Amino acid sequence: MTKPLENIQVDAVITWVDGNDKNWQKKINTYSDSKINFSSENHLKRYNSIGEIDIAIKSIIKFAPFIKNIFLVTDNQSPESFDSLKSLAQKKGMNLELVDHKTIFRGFEEYLPTFNSCSIISMLFKIPNLSEHFIIFNDDTFVMKEVSVNDFFINGEPIVRGKWQAFNEDKKLRKSYHEILSFLDVPIKKDKISFKKLQQNSAQLAGMDKYVRRFHTPVSVRKSTLTNFFKEDSLLRENIQHKFRNQNQFLLSSLSEHLEIKNNTYHYRNYSQLTYFRSYKNLSSTKLKLKWFEKKQKKLFLTFQTLDMADDEILDYILDWIDKRLSEN
Repeated sequence: MTKPLENIQVDAVITWVDGNDKNWQKKINTYSDSKINFSSENHLKRYNSIGEIDIAIKSIIKFAPFIKNIFLVTDNQSPESFDSLKSLAQKKGMNLELVDHKTIFRGFEEYLPTFNSCSIISMLFKIPNLSEHFIIFNDDTFVMKEVSVNDFFINGEPIVRGKWQAFNEDKKLRKSYHEILSFLDVPIKKDKISFKKLQQNSAQLAGMDKYVRRFHTPVSVRKSTLTNFFKEDSLLRENIQHKFRNQNQFLLSSLSEHLEIKNNTYHYRNYSQLTYFRSYKNLSSTKLKLKWFEKKQKKLFLTFQTLDMADDEILDYILDWIDKRLSEN
C-alpha cells in the first residue's frame, strides 16, 4: 500500500549568491586566477540581481502551499527582505530558513570557500532537518500556478522532466567527424564546460548508457537516494574539491535523477511545463509569451534568465505582471 501523498512532507531548497555584495566580490577575486571586473557588461549580466530571489521565494509561498520548509543556502549572506519573507512564510504555515555553506560543508570545511554551484549543490542533501522529499529550485525559476505534491512526486517517487539523448561520444556523426580529424592529425577541441556535459557525467556515474537532458525546471529529490550512494564519501570529496566549475564534475540533481531512473523509481515527463525567457527582444513578444503561459493549463513554471538585461519598458511590464500574479487572491 502506497503512502498517501498528503502525508509526505516536502521541502524546497534554493541556492543563492548576492553578486552585488562587495565582501563576496573581494573573496572570489582572492581565489580566482583571473580577476573579475564586476563593472563589465559580461559580469553585470552574470552576477547582477533585480530581486529574483524575493520572487522565487514568494512564488513558492503562494503557489506551493504543501511546502513545509524553504531552505535558502548562502555564503554568509541574506536578502535584504529576508525578515519580511520569513514573516510571509510563517503566515502560510511555512518555515523559511537561511543555511550557510559552513553548515552543509561540516566535516568538509577544507573545501571552503567555494564559488562553484556544482560543489555547493553536491552538499544540499546534508542540510540539517531536511525532509526525505525535497525540491531544488533555481533562483531564476518561479512557480506561477498552483502546484501540488503530485506535480513533483507520485507515490513518493520523483518526477523527471527532460528529453532522452545519446552521449556526445555515441553520436555517429560526431564520431565520424572526430575520426576524420584524427586521420588528418587535426587536434580535437575539448568540450567546453557546459550544463549538458555535467549532466552526461552524472548519468555515466549512475551507470547509464544514455541520459535525460533536463529542462530548466525544479528538480525532485529523495535524500535517501543520495545518502545511500555516498555512504563512502570519496566521490563526493572529488566533486567538491573544485572552487570553480570543472568539466569532470557531476551535477548532484542530475545524478539523483539518473539513480532513480536506474532503479526504476521515477515518473517521466517529456514536456517541460515551462515558459522560458532567455532574450527580451520586444514588448509584444513578451506579452504574447506571458499570455500563452496564462492560457496553457499544463504550464506551471517561468524562467527568466538575465532578466536585468531587459530594457526598462519590458522589465517594468514583466515585474508588474509578476507582482499582480503574486498578489491575486
